Amino acid sequence: MGNFYLIPLVFFGLLILFASFFIVKQQTSVIIERFGRFQSIRNSGLQMKVPLVDRIAGKVTLKIQQLDVLVETKTLDDVFVKLKVSVQYVVLREKVYDAFYKLEYPHDQITSFVFDVVRAEVPKMKLDDVFVKKDDIAIAVKRELQEYMSEYGYDIIKTLVTDIDPDAQVKAAMNRINASEREKIAAQFEGDAARILIVEKAKAEAESKRLQGQGIADQRREIARGLEESVEVLNKVGINSQEASALIVVTQHYDTLQSIGEETNTNLILLPNSPQAGSDMLNNMVASFTASNQIGEAMKLQKKKDKES
Repeated sequence: MGNFYLIPLVFFGLLILFASFFIVKQQTSVIIERFGRFQSIRNSGLQMKVPLVDRIAGKVTLKIQQLDVLVETKTLDDVFVKLKVSVQYVVLREKVYDAFYKLEYPHDQITSFVFDVVRAEVPKMKLDDVFVKKDDIAIAVKRELQEYMSEYGYDIIKTLVTDIDPDAQVKAAMNRINASEREKIAAQFEGDAARILIVEKAKAEAESKRLQGQGIADQRREIARGLEESVEVLNKVGINSQEASALIVVTQHYDTLQSIGEETNTNLILLPNSPQAGSDMLNNMVASFTASNQIGEAMKLQKKKDKES
C-alpha cells in the first residue's frame, strides 16, 4: 500500500521535470519572467527554467517582417489617391527587451507614422509627380520610422511605395489625355508623311517636265537639222529653198495622214487635210517671218536715229 502513494508523487515529479525544459526555435527569442519580473532572454535551442517560478512571458521573432499600409490622401492638384506603402522591419537581437516591453502595438505605431509622413509629403506634389517621386516618399517614410522605431529595438530595412491608385474618374481622364496625345503625335507624323509625298511628287513632276521639255527641244532641234539637210539636198538638184520647203511640208502632211491611218481606234481629225492647205500654211509662215524681220529692222533704224539726234 505504501508504494501505491508514491506513484502520484513520481508522476508529479516527472511533470515538473518536463516543465523545466523548453525549446526555442531558430530566429526567435523568448522572454522569461520570474514572479512577473523580467528574468532573462533565451535564444534558439534547448533551454531550462525553474518550474512554478519562471514562466515564458512571450516570444519575439527575429525574422524580417512586412507591414502593408494603405493610405488615402489628396495631391496638390486636388486629386484623391490611395498609396500602398510596404514597410519591411526586423527586431534587433540586442534590443529584444526594448521591443517587447517598451512598445505595446508595433504595427499600430508603424501605421501611424506611415500615415503621418505620407499625408505630409503627397499634398506637396501634383499627381504626375507622385508617380515620378514615389521613391522620395518611401525614403521620407523610412527616415522618420528609423529615427523613432530604433529607440524600441526595431530596424527599418526597406520602405516601398508598391501601388498608387487615383480615383477611377481621374484614371479614365488620364487615359483619355494619353490617347489624345498619341493621336496628336500620330496625326503629326501622318501630316509630315503626306507633306513629304507632296514635295517629292512635285519634285518628280518638275523633273519630268524638265526632261520632257529637254526632249521636245532636242526633237525640234533634230527636226530643224533634218529640214536644213533636206533643203540643201534639194538645192543641189536645182530646187530653190521655197519650193523645197513646200515639198517638205507636203511630204510631212502625207506622213501624218499615214500615221493616223495606221491607228484603228484613233479619234484624231486633221484639219485642214489637203496638200494646198499645207502650202498655204507655209506661205503664211514665210510672210510672217518676213514681216517680223522688217519690223525688227525698222526698230533698229529708229533707235539709231534717236541716238544720233
